[in-house]
Amino acid sequence: MSDLDQAIAQLRACRPIPEEQVRELCHKARELLIEEGNVVTVTAPVTICGDIHGQFHDLMELFRVGGDVPDTNYLFMGDFVDRGFYSIETFLLLLCLKVRYPDRMTLIRGNHESRQITTVYGFYDECLRKYGSANVWRYCCDVFDYLALGAIVLGTSNMLGPPNDSVNAQDYINQQVEIEVCNSDGEIVSRFTRRPRGGPGSRGSGLTAHQQLRRQLASSGQNGMLLSADGDISMGGGSNGYGHGSNGLGLGLGLGKENGNSGGSGAGDGGLTGPPGSGASGSSGGSAGNPAGAVLCVHGGLSPLIDTVDKIRLLDRKQEVPHEGAMCDLLWSDPDDIDGWGLSPRGAGFLFGANIVKAFNYRNDLSLVARAHQLVMEGFKEMFDATIVTVWSAPNYCYRCGNIAALLELSEDTAGFGSFSRSNGDANRSSQGAQRTSLEDTQPWLDSGPGRRYRVFAAAPQDSRGMPAKKPVADYFL
Repeated sequence: MSDLDQAIAQLRACRPIPEEQVRELCHKARELLIEEGNVVTVTAPVTICGDIHGQFHDLMELFRVGGDVPDTNYLFMGDFVDRGFYSIETFLLLLCLKVRYPDRMTLIRGNHESRQITTVYGFYDECLRKYGSANVWRYCCDVFDYLALGAIVLGTSNMLGPPNDSVNAQDYINQQVEIEVCNSDGEIVSRFTRRPRGGPGSRGSGLTAHQQLRRQLASSGQNGMLLSADGDISMGGGSNGYGHGSNGLGLGLGLGKENGNSGGSGAGDGGLTGPPGSGASGSSGGSAGNPAGAVLCVHGGLSPLIDTVDKIRLLDRKQEVPHEGAMCDLLWSDPDDIDGWGLSPRGAGFLFGANIVKAFNYRNDLSLVARAHQLVMEGFKEMFDATIVTVWSAPNYCYRCGNIAALLELSEDTAGFGSFSRSNGDANRSSQGAQRTSLEDTQPWLDSGPGRRYRVFAAAPQDSRGMPAKKPVADYFL
């Protein structure tokens, strides 16, 4: 067994590795990360994770639910440290896995991967307590500066593939499964299907898959999954919602495997293109080269200074997170039910509305923006006609919030379409079909993004963790 494998085994047992080994690990990680760009290209299939915040035992539960490395390809969207009691073990384990399996583990930076923030919210104090000096904190902060600012997921399918434990893969092909929610035991809680692109009822008066799912939930009379004030899907945490039962999750969604008959997808022709010279396809749901569209992953959100993914690539990321500017915005901003841009109550970054997200996706050939950064009681929340999703992966946040967590799985496109070599270029686009001349013309197709499987899970059992009695104070704005 190599030294790295021994370190992984020791960290999996929630035991910190020696300081000298941390120094060597961080040095190797920097050598690896410096070769990555500001925006890392990841090929589907991939499992996308949100904030972890030092909740080590819940990270172990995440690996149990989503699969272990290297069997599963993971993308973590930052905020590995602070607030939880095991930030050192959490971050160092993820870093070891990154060095050991660089092609199966992608780490991007969150707003808590910062010297200033970690001195306030726990990581610095934890390093002092466990190592007796700030050296380990300094080594880790040096690594933070080399973490990528985002990732582009290419090669996604607009339909779900079967889960690893499925015995009837043909059902997924025949039914065109688009959205699926599974509990921590892999049992399907809800599923929605759609008709193939260009099929009968796929245009005109047909509702998109997301709209039909909303209608089903609204008419089901169930309280397990609710519609939020802005009409976005949001799972409620009431008596009929997610509850901690004998099986870990009591799910009262009232939607079984057979719910969700095929309806109009609203998906247009994959070959449509955008205005000449715009560098955009006619649908943020993808083009002929990549039917599902690319997926951009960032920790926080968008920036008024960034209108293309290429501009993210031009930033100087090897620095402490600045208090303002594009890099700050990518790590601090939040979507909100507003028009355009707004001031953020966090004091850093901005709030941005649906029109901002849809315009950005259209310009960059994106079908979805995946982000973390905000506590979501139901683990995930899709907004703005499923053009952006928040994924939260720290269950019972701060050991007191009572929320569940989620993972987002994106399936691989096995139809041989390939994917774009860049997120906003013209590679592999078809010039056939009528051209759309404005962003508004593309609205019926904005919902037709990648197939998405959400795996929701609760906190690890209490008997699996040795948790101090004192609980950290939850600060919802940071």
